[in-house]
Amino acid sequence: MTDVENVIIIGSGPAGYTSALYTARANLRPLVIEGYAWGGLLQQTTDVENYPGFPEGILGPELMQRFREQAERFGARLLTDEAASVRLSRDVGGVHQVVAGEREHYARSVILAMGAQHKKLGVPGEDELAGRGVSYCATCDAAFFKGATTLIVGGGDSAMEEAIFLAKFAKHVTIVHRRDEFRASKIMFDRARSHENIDLLTPYRVKELKASENGSLATAVLEQTESGDERELEISGAFIAIGHEPQSAIVAGQVELDEKGYAVVQGRSTRTNLPGVFAAGDLVDHTYRQAITAAGSGCQAALDAEWYLRDTPGVPAPEGMPEGDLAESQWIHAGGA
Repeated sequence: MTDVENVIIIGSGPAGYTSALYTARANLRPLVIEGYAWGGLLQQTTDVENYPGFPEGILGPELMQRFREQAERFGARLLTDEAASVRLSRDVGGVHQVVAGEREHYARSVILAMGAQHKKLGVPGEDELAGRGVSYCATCDAAFFKGATTLIVGGGDSAMEEAIFLAKFAKHVTIVHRRDEFRASKIMFDRARSHENIDLLTPYRVKELKASENGSLATAVLEQTESGDERELEISGAFIAIGHEPQSAIVAGQVELDEKGYAVVQGRSTRTNLPGVFAAGDLVDHTYRQAITAAGSGCQAALDAEWYLRDTPGVPAPEGMPEGDLAESQWIHAGGA
């Protein structure tokens, strides 16, 4: 008989590791398919000063290492591999399949915690200057730019929110948008424009980000989108606020997603449209996208999975691909049933 896990968690980061911690402490022995780039977006940050319990702050990679070790301490099993595909049952009590590497894994419940990635500009200097002046979260990093000259790239509500928060710390904030018209709601646009230290610069796009001699951000090269004229802006901080991309492709056509690709959950729970399949963290969150909210969501997913397993009879899986009691009609395939 093929082993059937109680729960498989796909993804790491605060949501994945918190789910692992809670399900491990519930004696469910979770299998975490954490990916090669385990730890999520916090692996790409430096100082984290707004996570409770660390009054002096903590480096993002160190925080995620602690999350990971705590989950392992209570029995979570970590597989440092990528989930290549999933095949999810639509029946209550059904068994779900997750393929990672060369091996198929089966579980009575699955927690999706693949997160989301910041959309990038894709311009020279962006990757090299990440954490050295280039940021994707003003809520996380604005306090490091007290009295600084900064810019925000974007034209939606997120860009306005980032600019308003950053303006509390920075000496000056320039919102750069490639179009004359902003996608932001009128109320958010008016709030941003009302700040004396926030200016708008349109229609311009960022062409390049340049470093100073010490390796930190010093200059943004901007291009007027209509004429092609260039200008340079001396800055020490650039915040990219052009959106996020939820990492949901692996479950598209199976789990219900919204128009932007985020997993849809039922009410205040983490339950998806499929029984025994739960979603947590930035894969679900359009709005807050903070480590603390992702961790809280991971806790919810673990509890939802525990209650589901408690209240639902298990279904064993035979060798190889499920068949017989697990008929082909039970499975949902990517692209449709």
